[in-house]
Amino acid sequence: MNPYLAGMFLGITLLASYLILGVGLTAFGGFARLGAWLEHAVFPARVESLPLAGSWFPAPLSSYLTCMALGVFAGGLFSALTGGRMRFTVERGPGVRPARRLVLALAGGLLAGFAPGLSGGDALGLGLGGGALLSSGGFVFLGCFLAAGFLAAWASGRQWK
Repeated sequence: MNPYLAGMFLGITLLASYLILGVGLTAFGGFARLGAWLEHAVFPARVESLPLAGSWFPAPLSSYLTCMALGVFAGGLFSALTGGRMRFTVERGPGVRPARRLVLALAGGLLAGFAPGLSGGDALGLGLGGGALLSSGGFVFLGCFLAAGFLAAWASGRQWK
């Protein structure tokens, strides 16, 4: 999709989220609830003893956050299928073996999943939600997020040539 059109749709979705739900977009809370629900199936006493997660396990789908996270996944899958971009492959540079790429991707995914718990939100909630509310913290986060992305792209760029 054209990135400008996608950005416009994202902005409309963010506005609709504030108007309908009274809150911005986020995916972290939904995945945390699903994780607590899955962990409760294995270690019920441990999850029930946690002050926050103890209330999440009975019905994770009762939270709009979980539905939002599942919707993000379903929307991405739908977009990939309808756009003809769905294929099973390990994208990597010529000097990187598939196993190494998968290990690094897993490590990056775990870090990206752990970081919202430390920072108080994910990129959607902190960046887009904070920016939409004209929060200085939201704009600082977006600037740092973009700078880190450019730095990572520059640092890893030689792997893709």
